[in-house]
Amino acid sequence: MALFDAAPATGESVLAVTRLDTRAIRALGDGVPPLLAGLVRADSARRPVASGDAPSGNPGGQGLAERLAALAAPERERALVDLVRGRVAAVLGHADHTAIDADRPVQELGFDSLTAVELRNQLATETGLRLPTTLVFDQPTPRALASYLGDRLTVEETTPDEPVLAELARLEAAIEAAATDASAHGRITARLRELLDTADSAAGAPADASAQGRDDDLEDDLDSATDDELFALVDELN
Repeated sequence: MALFDAAPATGESVLAVTRLDTRAIRALGDGVPPLLAGLVRADSARRPVASGDAPSGNPGGQGLAERLAALAAPERERALVDLVRGRVAAVLGHADHTAIDADRPVQELGFDSLTAVELRNQLATETGLRLPTTLVFDQPTPRALASYLGDRLTVEETTPDEPVLAELARLEAAIEAAATDASAHGRITARLRELLDTADSAAGAPADASAQGRDDDLEDDLDSATDDELFALVDELN
């Protein structure tokens, strides 16, 4: 300790060798303290980021791009900011990314050149982008980092109906198979009508717009039906 106290008085950088109990450091309860992160990184076990903190890793960025494509622009920006905040928290050994201010320079949180490179590596793995080693210094805040990543990610725009139509196409065969049972048919069609009413309500249409549309279609069919088709319908009803 006497040598440690004397080191600053030399006015020069001094190399020191010491023994660290890394298990004791990790037992402090919140991961490795930022001050020691660069010293014990090799055998430290970072606390996993909770599932809601940030999106999970996707080498190559394909999964991230697909998730972003399904979001509107404001939600996409928010998702990227949360992604960066989650990675910043992970590098610093924090479990909760909400404590990371999106507009505060990460260097004020205790980042140095080593942790900056680690953050760059994590973001590169997540996005599949080739990122410069000076990334954190060029884009100092999580929001600036998110904007930088968003400008460089290739996200194929999708219309709002595409994921819904894809899901309906996936369910089509299941509905067709289940509807052969009379009881199941009634429950399925009732639920589908409820979904149509929900869609009409979201679009600002009257609650009975779907039913009215079905009635209008029926009237059109009756108006255009031939006499033979009308007689056949009467026979079926009888």
